[in-house]
Amino acid sequence: MRVSLARALFIQPVCLLLDEPTNHLDMEAVIWLEDYLSRWDKILLLISHSQDFLNNVCSHVIHFTNKKKLICYDGNYDQFVKTKSEKEENQMKQYKWEQDQIKSMKEYIARFGHGTSKNAKQAQSKEKVLAKMIRGGLTAKPEEEKPLNFKFPDPGALPPPVLAFHDVSFGYPKCEPLYTKVNFGVDLDSRVALVGPNGAGKTTLVKLMAGELQPTLGDIRPHGHLKLGRFTQHFVDVLDLEETPLEFFEKIYPGDPREEQRKYLGRFGVSGRMQVQKMAELSDGQKSRVVFAKLGRDVPHILLLDEPTNHLDMESIDALAKAVNEFDGGMVLVSHDMRLISQVANEIWICDNKTIAPYKGDIQNFKMDMRAQMGIDSVQKGQLRGDASVKKKQGTEKKAKPAKKPEPQLEIVAPPKAKNPSPQKEVKTSSFEVSKLKSALPKEATPEPAPKPTPAPK
Repeated sequence: MRVSLARALFIQPVCLLLDEPTNHLDMEAVIWLEDYLSRWDKILLLISHSQDFLNNVCSHVIHFTNKKKLICYDGNYDQFVKTKSEKEENQMKQYKWEQDQIKSMKEYIARFGHGTSKNAKQAQSKEKVLAKMIRGGLTAKPEEEKPLNFKFPDPGALPPPVLAFHDVSFGYPKCEPLYTKVNFGVDLDSRVALVGPNGAGKTTLVKLMAGELQPTLGDIRPHGHLKLGRFTQHFVDVLDLEETPLEFFEKIYPGDPREEQRKYLGRFGVSGRMQVQKMAELSDGQKSRVVFAKLGRDVPHILLLDEPTNHLDMESIDALAKAVNEFDGGMVLVSHDMRLISQVANEIWICDNKTIAPYKGDIQNFKMDMRAQMGIDSVQKGQLRGDASVKKKQGTEKKAKPAKKPEPQLEIVAPPKAKNPSPQKEVKTSSFEVSKLKSALPKEATPEPAPKPTPAPK
């Protein structure tokens, strides 16, 4: 992932296409990439599920609707959500008004449409108005997206300590120890986010909690009745891809009525035809929903979530956050998605230097501290991109000529006046950044150095 990203950034393309670039990056790398792309002065087309990342990088959002229609909005992601909501509210008001008018006119025409009376003439007039309305095009009813409703049932109470680490040390064979004399506990009211660089041992710590790995020294003491629910980065391993989601549930929960299994899968967004498709044919996001449905059905006391958002869309991430916040058990989360962390975690633990250290502050404080350590300004340029785009549009709105009617497949909401980027103009890149990119590329590549801005993370 890092090598592919380094190649894409290194060649300085006129048009940069990035598909989920933050997946498999640690938080430091995400912060660096966010800052780097916020200064990108060429064309950038980005697909991402990270709202925080989109807010700080993007100045426009293209929404791909359920009806396979593209709609372009000015501003970052938060502004897109606000504008879309206002647009749909106004559209619904217009739709209801038109439907009321149509109903009223049809009733009048049906009642007085025959004869030569004054009312009949009015009915004929209304019939012409109605025909004209229909010819001119009626307002469509706004799309209603069915909300997802993830749910993790109440597991019941367990007296603390539920999961305790006592002087735990761990290292893989013939490698330096990852942890030395670690002490901490996780209870049913814990909401912990593990952060730290890749390779620091976040996933290893989750494996130790789950009992998949045993400590080199020390003692891990789980409660005798503790049930853990674990979502891993390799979540597909728990699925038989030749089975359908319904067959998978029938095999592992044979006592559940088929209709209940259908309802349970549907609650996690696995509904309709998706329930009877082989899981090999499903997207990674759809497969991950099946795994979350299994986690909920198992009724765990503590959720261990290792990068759960990598293949989830934004609606699924919000549904997951809501379910975790309503969950009566504990949670340990490994994620680079700062918005999810801010929604569900009340403790930040830093995994680094062979130990676990609680961080005093929330994830936004942690992000600002990391930016300061990396030499990045505390106020992100990217945070102003959406505002700047809207202000620019407002400043030129009066002078703009009436736009032509867009093509059916693409609707522009608050269209920007984009400047044509010059292929010759280079993005400012420090020599340290270039050296980082060089190391990830073949030796044949001979990049030219560029001017100096912000250093990349080590």
